[in-house]
Amino acid sequence: MFVNWPERFFCNSFVRRFVQRGQARQWRAMRRMAPGADVLEIGCGNGAGAGIILDLFAPRALTALDPDPAMLRLARKRLVRSAEAGAAVVEVVEGDAQNLPFETGRFDAVFNFGIVHHLEDWRKGVSEVARVLRPGGAFYIEEIFPGLYANALLRHVVAHPVNDRFQAPEFKAALAGSGLVLLPGHHESDLTMLGVAVKRGDA
Repeated sequence: MFVNWPERFFCNSFVRRFVQRGQARQWRAMRRMAPGADVLEIGCGNGAGAGIILDLFAPRALTALDPDPAMLRLARKRLVRSAEAGAAVVEVVEGDAQNLPFETGRFDAVFNFGIVHHLEDWRKGVSEVARVLRPGGAFYIEEIFPGLYANALLRHVVAHPVNDRFQAPEFKAALAGSGLVLLPGHHESDLTMLGVAVKRGDA
């Protein structure tokens, strides 16, 4: 799930933060979060997305997870400042979204700013998200599809797994198979998806 330097440069840019904030506002319009939530961001990178989550969703506690120690150092610096400015408890954790180091049913929400397509076993990643969500918990999803990241130009610039790449139908099937129900109002194209899926009470 490590990204190469061109993608890291984009992910750390002002442009990416601007896009993420707009996406988070759309998520909030799709499903608001109750006060006192305990949330997780997978693939937090430098912590910019987590800072946006703190600002727009105001959870009680936020855990930011990433496998890259260099990114986690940046995230810790950023999120300490964010936590001091608000009331949230913030934890930064080194870990793999395919094997989340958390107990079952811990979180009220999991946030994904375009991380699942980076996973070698993305289906396991979706299953792990469902596992750590409480019944009724929400999976806030931004995903991109191969037409965007593996086109004739970008496939030579950014690094992604080459096996078992998914389009929207496969991704939605994996959500459903893990007990995650995609809410109405999600946005989907051949290139991207933005939406919220909720864990069924019986899952």
